[in-house]
Amino acid sequence: MFAFATTRAASGRPASGLHRALLKTATVVSALFLAACEPIGGAGQATGPETGPLIDPSEPVQVALLAPGGTGSQDLEWLARSIKNAARMAAADAQGATIDLRIYDVGASTETAVAQANAAADAGAQIILGPLFAEGANAVGNTMLPRNINVLTFSNNTQVAGGNVFILGNSFENIADRLVGYGVNQGKRNVLVVAEDDVAGQLGGRAIETAIARNGARLAGRVNHPVSISGIDSVTPRIAEAAKSGQVDAVFMTANNQAVLPYLTEQLAEAGVRSPVTQMMGLTRWDQPADRLGMPQLAEGWFAIPDQTLQRQFDARYAQAHGEAPHPLASLGYDGVAALASLVRNGQRNALATSGLTQPAGFSGVGGVFRLQRDGTVRRGLAVATIRNNQLVVLDPAPRSTRGLGS
Repeated sequence: MFAFATTRAASGRPASGLHRALLKTATVVSALFLAACEPIGGAGQATGPETGPLIDPSEPVQVALLAPGGTGSQDLEWLARSIKNAARMAAADAQGATIDLRIYDVGASTETAVAQANAAADAGAQIILGPLFAEGANAVGNTMLPRNINVLTFSNNTQVAGGNVFILGNSFENIADRLVGYGVNQGKRNVLVVAEDDVAGQLGGRAIETAIARNGARLAGRVNHPVSISGIDSVTPRIAEAAKSGQVDAVFMTANNQAVLPYLTEQLAEAGVRSPVTQMMGLTRWDQPADRLGMPQLAEGWFAIPDQTLQRQFDARYAQAHGEAPHPLASLGYDGVAALASLVRNGQRNALATSGLTQPAGFSGVGGVFRLQRDGTVRRGLAVATIRNNQLVVLDPAPRSTRGLGS
């Protein structure tokens, strides 16, 4: 959580609507980065040995889902409800496989997550879905490792991936790799990184730098800024100077805090820096919330999104069944159960083991194809999108098979 300590911009002018948004305490660090915390133990290590039990695929498979319910937070309750409903939908869809889905509410507590994971394992759980937060996922992974049980966490924090922990959430690394790779193909090879100085921003910045190196681009510099109006104002001239130097093709911003993106890009636009002359990119979705579609400073910027055709189909089906829109992360519950069901339906005894979970063919998810990696990370097929004429426009569609995901 982050509070903005000033009530006026650095220039002394009264706060506008965008400024007032920056003054509120951030309710989430990022819609994607589900925990800005360091791992507490060994689950975040590099690739380990084969883990997970062998099963009889003709028998019911017991899956324990650790959901963030019971917190009292309206948004977390919506998320928990959505994940649970989506997982039940996937279990009901599992023709040819029997998924015995058992749900445990763990709130946001690491201790409760561990206790419930142990209770689930004592009751016969063969694999764990969840929990949501990275610290809990890491602790549950450590606890389940001696019991030979794999954990598919809803977190997107790659620091806790590895061993018997696999992340389902769309990671900063995956998004950055997609955008930088697309940029290189469009001739945008010299990338300036702009990152918040909080934990999520720094991890996001590191992910962008890794993607730059991976795709043969050039790091043209990095600017870190505080999560405040005065902090953004203080670095805007430096970013603008770099962008106009002739040595920068693109500015890649983490902009994880919801209020940062509109304000930062507004200030840069006033300084003469906007797409497409200097290509702007971001780790978060620029089309959400919907009022961003009308912000001129965001036009022609690049960001990554799931396969919209598949996502809309799921959203419509969910809304019809449950009378409300699903939380944007509900698909993680569906994807986790559906992936397991597909392996069981194929008659694979290793459906819950590392070798089965990381099959090269991957899986078809709500938002497109995805593949779990041996190091516990996930590669998800994403489209590259922009905002044009106040509408979402797909520039490069998401791949339809895991062959398009790379290594």
